[in-house]
Amino acid sequence: MQRSALVDLLRKVAASEHTPEEAAERLACLPFEDLGFAKVDHHRSLRSGQPEVVFAAGKTPEQTAVILSRIYASGAIALATRADIAHFQATRERVPDAEWHAVARCITCRMPSVPGPGRVAVVCAGTSDLPVAEEAALTAQCFGARVTRFTDVGVAGLHRLLAELTSIREADAVIVCAGMEGALPSVVGGLVQVPVIAVPTSVGYGAAFDGVAALLGMLNSCSPNVTVVNIDNGFGAGYVATLYANRRQSEIEPPQQTPP
Repeated sequence: MQRSALVDLLRKVAASEHTPEEAAERLACLPFEDLGFAKVDHHRSLRSGQPEVVFAAGKTPEQTAVILSRIYASGAIALATRADIAHFQATRERVPDAEWHAVARCITCRMPSVPGPGRVAVVCAGTSDLPVAEEAALTAQCFGARVTRFTDVGVAGLHRLLAELTSIREADAVIVCAGMEGALPSVVGGLVQVPVIAVPTSVGYGAAFDGVAALLGMLNSCSPNVTVVNIDNGFGAGYVATLYANRRQSEIEPPQQTPP
């Protein structure tokens, strides 16, 4: 349950539009719903501002579908990462609104109708890094950020990055996905004045060690505004970038108060 939904429910009880018993029924699944094979954390959005997300890898299609359907039924945005087409087909049977995002390998059930104020730039070094970059971008969109994508702007052709620099600098947070030697986040970090969240990808030849070389390079970045998430963790980057971007914008432009 989203915080806004809880406040709305309490207001309706106060206005006698709902009975206390009806409200109690709505709240019965808080703080979690026990499905036997999983405990769905419906309380998470009240604590952290965002609902639980399903990591589909290792789950059966049916398990993924059931969890997503219960999150969706609660009124929250439902997102599954590292899913495949079988996970999506099972989910679609339970949630007709479910959408499949093939490049990102994600399933969404409901997206924000109006994006939040935060602006996130997702910078992708090469086309091979796109699955991770799209996971980051989709996650940020699900949680309300205004996302702009910049694809195939790696350091091997630096002019491609510089051509996009004015637009990248408009973001409140920048996600940079890169494999190989992982140099791109350091370059971007030296050109912007907002946090850069570096995502090493498991792209590269043998000595890249499935992303370890990029990870170590990013951890040793000399750009002090660069921080690093785990290899291929586009979801983590998208989540953190959105939290920061929306908070930064809310502090810059506080919401207008409604006159009493």
